[in-house]
Amino acid sequence: MLDAAAIIAEAEEKTGIADSDPGVAGNLERLIKALNETFPVSEAGEARVRAAMLMDATNRLESLKWLRDYPEIGEEPIEAPVFLMGLPRSGTTYLQYLFDRDSRFRLIRTWESSMPSPPPGFDSASVGKRRAEWRELQRKRGHFEGFEALHLYDEDGSDECHAFLQQSWGAAGLHNLYRVPQYFDWLLDGLDLVQTYRVHKRQLQCLQWRSARKPWALKYPNHVIAMNEILEVHPDARFVMTHRDPVQVLASISKMTWNLRGMCAATPVDRHEVGRDMLHFIHRHIDRIMDFDAGPLGGRVVHVDYYALVGDPVGQMRRIHAGLGIETPGEVAQAVGDWHAANPKNARGTNDYSLDQYGLDAEAVRERFAPYVRRFAIPTESEGLGRIGASA
Repeated sequence: MLDAAAIIAEAEEKTGIADSDPGVAGNLERLIKALNETFPVSEAGEARVRAAMLMDATNRLESLKWLRDYPEIGEEPIEAPVFLMGLPRSGTTYLQYLFDRDSRFRLIRTWESSMPSPPPGFDSASVGKRRAEWRELQRKRGHFEGFEALHLYDEDGSDECHAFLQQSWGAAGLHNLYRVPQYFDWLLDGLDLVQTYRVHKRQLQCLQWRSARKPWALKYPNHVIAMNEILEVHPDARFVMTHRDPVQVLASISKMTWNLRGMCAATPVDRHEVGRDMLHFIHRHIDRIMDFDAGPLGGRVVHVDYYALVGDPVGQMRRIHAGLGIETPGEVAQAVGDWHAANPKNARGTNDYSLDQYGLDAEAVRERFAPYVRRFAIPTESEGLGRIGASA
């Protein structure tokens, strides 16, 4: 039986520090309650979930301990971070990999997201060991069949912010891992996302401490739900947002969610239930995007057409850089073009899915999200891919 107090107590014992982050333990209690209500897990699934929760709590408390022992960490400036975001499955990972070709930016590495301590600048000798441990962890953990085609992910490549946000259980992607609709809605409406991003910032400060300071490029699709909270923690934050046909987005996130939930569920996962969950999930993300766009700070976002980005990454990166107020050096343009040429679409396998598998109708979805599509002039998937083909 999952027990929040026991998990926090074990993490406190492992790290030797009491949990003083306000409200975070309560988030875990609520998440476990939601799991018990709507997502029965298998015996192996429960062990997997508990191990993840313990790792999240331990990593969070480790950063708290570093801050206690070295208070100067709290003074590390996270200057003008760039948040890379968009609807889930809208090309944010592709955008992240393009940013990773630019040495002016600092990105979270795969091994850092799950093993952020000790800070690399404090103990550089541990980096090689942690890389090896991460590789072994991935080997043991495994992924569902077809994962490589569904999600761009490389050993020692750049990683997203999910792990750091999950440390306070404020990551919207938890609803993709587990069926917790009530927790997802509470995360948007009741959870303290400012505190979530303070914990996230603390990890960045630990990683940056005693290392060269560069602007961070921080990718997580679901950053779109928390732009106001991000600005409270990072007043000089910059935003880059991708846009892709929401019909395609919904089909793809449904497939990924069905696969992810199946890794822990006690019974077969209902595809139509996943479809209904993800329709609501995407709708709430779009509501947040539209609300922020209509507000006084909407102009701070650089918007990116996914199809244009894939068709002409160098040109689009020049446009993005201009929107961020920076130049595009020739060597960065060359690196972006070289990476794009070496990683053509479907190079890691094809990713087949359709919306009707999940009980949803494409036309009804398109009509539901018509205001969003009109606002950002988003083509259908076939139109967008046709443009890429025509320009190739």
